[in-house]
Amino acid sequence: MSTQVIAVEDGKTGEVTEAAYEHALIVRLCHWLNAVALFVMVGSGLQIFRAFPSFGAKIPQKDLLNWPKAFALGGWLGGALQWHLTFMWIYLGTGLVYVGYQAFSGNYKQVLFVRRDLPGVWPMVRHYFFFGPKPRLEETYNPLQKHAYTTVIGLGALSVVTGVAVWKPVQFSWLAWIMGGFHWARVWHFAIMWAILGFVFGHLVMVVLHGWNNFVSMLTGWKKDPGYRVEQVR
Repeated sequence: MSTQVIAVEDGKTGEVTEAAYEHALIVRLCHWLNAVALFVMVGSGLQIFRAFPSFGAKIPQKDLLNWPKAFALGGWLGGALQWHLTFMWIYLGTGLVYVGYQAFSGNYKQVLFVRRDLPGVWPMVRHYFFFGPKPRLEETYNPLQKHAYTTVIGLGALSVVTGVAVWKPVQFSWLAWIMGGFHWARVWHFAIMWAILGFVFGHLVMVVLHGWNNFVSMLTGWKKDPGYRVEQVR
């Protein structure tokens, strides 16, 4: 899927810049709904964890983490479970729609991390975190962004799989067994949650570094002055 590019004239200065249509409506809807569902599930999941803040026999039976109630959602175990299982379907549904759109539209080629992107990862890391020179952008997403977005899709899938093993350990006993048992399924589910939150933090840092136009593009679909060589994607 090619990126649509138009010329935009500033009403005040008369300056003409280019704007690229980067995000389709379905992508933006899935992005924001999934983000809301994720944070509700994190809050309710931490309230569920408060009911038994340990991971069973393979890890010492003591409170591993005393998570403050103020940063949890649901009020009690039953309430947290209702929040968690309700928004689970929104999280899963928007994730499937997003992946389906990427696959069938061919848009996945813009965000999928492939072998040719490997050499470009370190220059972007050096630019973001060590104040190195900004590499020349050739595509809508730079190699580090593509690596992050591809990885988080895998993490999202793992969060669902491990969550199912925790939710239905009898019906999906074989799944829990693959993960090392119910207690270890909880460990993996918990660890994946923090990995996804790590992605969210890095994602927000990238949004700030890329500027206001990058944020607006996820609201309107259009990004003014995209910064990459738009003639390649007309």
